[in-house]
Amino acid sequence: MSLQRKASISGLITRVSFIALLIFYTLRFLWLAPSSGDNPWVIWLVHLLPLIGFTPAILKGTPRPHAWLCFVLLLYFLGSVLTAIQPHLALYGVIEVLLISTLFTAAMMYTRWQSRWLRELTSH
Repeated sequence: MSLQRKASISGLITRVSFIALLIFYTLRFLWLAPSSGDNPWVIWLVHLLPLIGFTPAILKGTPRPHAWLCFVLLLYFLGSVLTAIQPHLALYGVIEVLLISTLFTAAMMYTRWQSRWLRELTSH
């Protein structure tokens, strides 16, 4: 399979899992399991705003911001693992871990394959 095809597939998986994660956070924090003691809108914004900043680059397909997204996702992953070990939120934590892991892997592979493909184009 060519680098262009690999980058295209991983880019599609990145966009789909990115949007799925945004939708999941919206559903979880505002409807399914809102935080009882805190304002759910604040918790939702704290989770969404850092990700929203990556939206233009994800949709455009720029490789470098995809790599930066992976670094940011590591923090989200830590929180999702902590959520997964709480008995009353375990299902939400597991779903979050799966979404973040998929997004991380797809974005990292997109960065790798798109960068290599762009290098090949400029070297010829």
